[in-house]
Amino acid sequence: MQQKMEWFQHWFDTSYYHILYQDRNDEEAQMFMCNLTSFLNLKKNSKVLDLPCGKGRHSIFLNSLGFDVIGADLSKNSINHAKSFENDTLSFEVHDMRDQLSTKYDAILNLFTSFGYFDEDEVNIKVLQNLKNGLSENGVLVIDFMNVAFVEKQLVQKETITKGGIDFHIHRSIENGFIKKDIRFTTNNKEHYYNEYVRYITLDTFNQYITAAGLKLKHTFGDYDLNSFDIEKSNRLILVLE
Repeated sequence: MQQKMEWFQHWFDTSYYHILYQDRNDEEAQMFMCNLTSFLNLKKNSKVLDLPCGKGRHSIFLNSLGFDVIGADLSKNSINHAKSFENDTLSFEVHDMRDQLSTKYDAILNLFTSFGYFDEDEVNIKVLQNLKNGLSENGVLVIDFMNVAFVEKQLVQKETITKGGIDFHIHRSIENGFIKKDIRFTTNNKEHYYNEYVRYITLDTFNQYITAAGLKLKHTFGDYDLNSFDIEKSNRLILVLE
């Protein structure tokens, strides 16, 4: 019996996902990478893993800064797109973060709320353990998550976003420990329905995960300018782990 695909395996591999999110702020992402690599004092030619990397926008920019970068993602379509940007110090591969890493890295970056997709705490902890085991002796792991308290306070329950000639009808909610997004739209006379859901993970819960995975929390930031984390005002929760 074939195992049912999980939401991220299905949705991230569609063209509609990339249409809906086509207006990512690349300037903000590049500023974050500059701020982060400067703070971490990463040396040129450091080996960096961007997991998951999507179509590779962070990986490509990190490589332009002089780092030896591998971008990895579960989406075969995204990796196939990213491979056109490969060079001697930039490569892309398909990888599920629930699987062990076979290479050691000076830095592993988990960016843009790419954590907490899984139902069980044990799986989220296993992901952290896999990332920890992929670090070199003095390697560093960065988790760029959302500040769930801020998201809850600012939550827009319903809206319609038009992209690429498609009206995406979006309903957001917080249920059973997850922040959920239901996405409905019609194109070519066919109705589509997808959903996204991410665990509602507070800093306290992250600390429990971190301890269980054998990692240490070194720094927390609340935005891409690396200002201090403020549970009331910060839109991000950025963790630097060793």
